[in-house]
Amino acid sequence: MFLTLPADHALLLLLNQDWRAPVLDLLLPVFSLRSALFALLSVLMFWRCRKLGKSQTLYFMLMVLAMGVTDLATNQVKHAVGRLRPENAVGGTYRMESEQWLRLPADMAPDRERGTSFPSAHAANSAALAFMAAMLWPRLRKGIWALPVLVGWSRIYLGKHYPTDVLGGWLLGLLMGWLFWRLWQEVARRWCLQLRAEPAEE
Repeated sequence: MFLTLPADHALLLLLNQDWRAPVLDLLLPVFSLRSALFALLSVLMFWRCRKLGKSQTLYFMLMVLAMGVTDLATNQVKHAVGRLRPENAVGGTYRMESEQWLRLPADMAPDRERGTSFPSAHAANSAALAFMAAMLWPRLRKGIWALPVLVGWSRIYLGKHYPTDVLGGWLLGLLMGWLFWRLWQEVARRWCLQLRAEPAEE
């Protein structure tokens, strides 16, 4: 059984139950949509290819591969850990079902059928994407880190994850992003690949 620390539980209650607003109810679920993440990738790819050439598509293939492997690794850890999601374990948790917000009864009994909470795959994938984007295009470094922060916040707000699930996902995603970055550097060196790079902002 995965123990939930008091601080972890308290932060969950704060972000999921106390810090709520109609505008957040509308906006934060968007950052949990995988379709929105790939739409962002498509816009970013169009912008980078238009500015630096079609060869930039190789970078996007690398990022998608990094996220795919990160997702697989995250799911393996999830099944090994077996932690229940807050929406299956914590009374009073807000969750979205069929595009409607529901609140679990305060006296609900935990549903122990399956545990899929630790770590957060959404947080891991967004962190891997942000790391790769920051390394490939240094000028994006100032803003790209807002993506995993918003994605992680959305997962807690939706009752899908505890804060430590998000933190674990970020760490795993950063590790996978770093490994793929090192792999890319080695492949580029061996194959003498020289794509048009964007210089770091002075």
